[in-house]
Amino acid sequence: MTTLTKTYEPLTETTAIELAIKLHFFENSTSINCKEIGDGNLNLVFHLTDENNKGVIIKQALPYAKVVGESWPLTLKRAQIESNSLKEAAKHVPSLVPTVYYTDEHLAITVMEDLSHLTISRKGLMNGEDYPLLSEHIGQFLAKTLFYTSDFGLNQQKKKLLQQQFANPELCKITEDLVFTDPFYDSETNNFERELLPVVSEIWNDSSLKLEVAKLKYSFLTNGEALLHGDLHTGSIFASNNETKVIDPEFAFFGPIGFDVGQFFANLIVNALSREPQKQGVLFDHINKTWDVFTTEFTKQWTLDSVEYFTKTEGYLSYVFQSILEDTIGYAGCELIRRTIGLAHVADLDNIPSIETRLKAKTKALQLGKCFILNRANIHSVEDFIQVSLQHVQQ
Repeated sequence: MTTLTKTYEPLTETTAIELAIKLHFFENSTSINCKEIGDGNLNLVFHLTDENNKGVIIKQALPYAKVVGESWPLTLKRAQIESNSLKEAAKHVPSLVPTVYYTDEHLAITVMEDLSHLTISRKGLMNGEDYPLLSEHIGQFLAKTLFYTSDFGLNQQKKKLLQQQFANPELCKITEDLVFTDPFYDSETNNFERELLPVVSEIWNDSSLKLEVAKLKYSFLTNGEALLHGDLHTGSIFASNNETKVIDPEFAFFGPIGFDVGQFFANLIVNALSREPQKQGVLFDHINKTWDVFTTEFTKQWTLDSVEYFTKTEGYLSYVFQSILEDTIGYAGCELIRRTIGLAHVADLDNIPSIETRLKAKTKALQLGKCFILNRANIHSVEDFIQVSLQHVQQ
């Protein structure tokens, strides 16, 4: 479709309806219901439906971070990166991402499939849902999106051209600061209960820990293995008992494969920390199943579709998986720490009603995060990763 205007201004519910009419998603403006439903930090999100319950989502990037305000400006290019990432993923896992109907780079708008029949998986998991196919689907998503944008599954020249398209310096800077730097220093962006200060101070004063975080950050900065989602947590996944859709890849860029896997694992662990012990097992089953599906599918693609000659070399795939697992564990550790004391928290922990229980869960998250970062090279299987997790979570 042709761009409607080149003058950027934030949409309102009224102008979102007008846009949908102009784009012929609906015929009669009087029958359209529109509600702004965005609860994130960076965007406006409008849900539009008509009298026949036909719906679309209109998402618009704001030129600043909602969580801070106009004093934190952000590029509008991230909207195009998000839509391009969804389109790229759709080449490999079309059933696991929303369909993109329309994009407007100048207005920073993406119009996409209505997923209101699904629930954000973080909310569902907090309400006790198990989502039996979640790990199967996310394992598939990770294996296919990461393999087919890596040097194993994509011609090296084509990959380098694709990397240019997904240069995402401003949002990567947010990750670099809020995940890898600020939580490990007494930064003004950090946010945590004063009762946690003793364990937080241990993190800030641990030079061995900081050295390992520095290594992980350097890999994040320099190791462009594959096109990442870049923010793959349970709040970026819609789910039901039989359907899964990954959303919000505006942080997409080429980075280390283990970063996406580690973020997903860490957010499952965070949810486990918020549950009673007898209800935690399903989260660790999801971790185990995700890794099993990921490695199985990645191996299948490695065997059938590799474009790299050395994939025929005995032992190479095992080396790649061990490297990915080590990164996964380290990045999971960083995610646990930053979600506990950094700027962007998660409701799993913050909504624990008892202050005593909440502080205990957050202390466990910090201690487990530290353990993962320091010991990632000594954890050689996902089973060992789960066992270490359980030792901390259930202590």
